[in-house]
Parts: sequence; structure tokens; C-alpha cells
Amino acid sequence: MIKHIVMWKFKEGTEKEMNEFLSGLKGLYGQIDALKALEIGVSVNPDDNNYDAVMISEFESLEGLKAYKTDPRHVKVSSLCKSIRTDRGSVDFEF
Repeated sequence: MIKHIVMWKFKEGTEKEMNEFLSGLKGLYGQIDALKALEIGVSVNPDDNNYDAVMISEFESLEGLKAYKTDPRHVKVSSLCKSIRTDRGSVDFEF
């Protein structure tokens, strides 16, 4: 199994768009077969300015992760993120 973790920092004043983006990601669960588990959270710590939101997802293989990343539904949701983020970090690992 592969765990895929992504964190984002968003431009100030884009909270509405951030929530739209995160809701769009949540909507992919159950729609894309390769996506086996999904958690999304927004930072609740005002003293931590590193990242605003995180996604933790699981896939059976790297091929499944690739299928998710290239799925047109994911590509569409991700296009909004690219216009509102200032930073992105990710890691993929086997567990």
C-alpha cells in the first residue's frame, strides 16, 4: 500500500476557494477506484504558519497513485489549487 500525503499553503484571502478545492478533493473519494482512503484537514494551530491544509490518501500501488493523479476529475479539481497556493509539499511511502 502507498500513502500519499500532500500539504498546501494558500494565498491570503482565498479561504472560499481553498474550501471549494478541499471539498472537490473530498468528492473524489468513491468516484476514483484507485483512491482507497482519504483524509483532509485544515490547520487549527494559528501559531503554526507552515501549511494551511493537508490530504492523506491511500492507494494499493504507485500505479494506482499515478492513475489518480492523471484522472480527469482529479486534474480538474487540482487546477483550482494551482491558482491559489503559494507552496506545496508531498511525500509518498509504502506501509
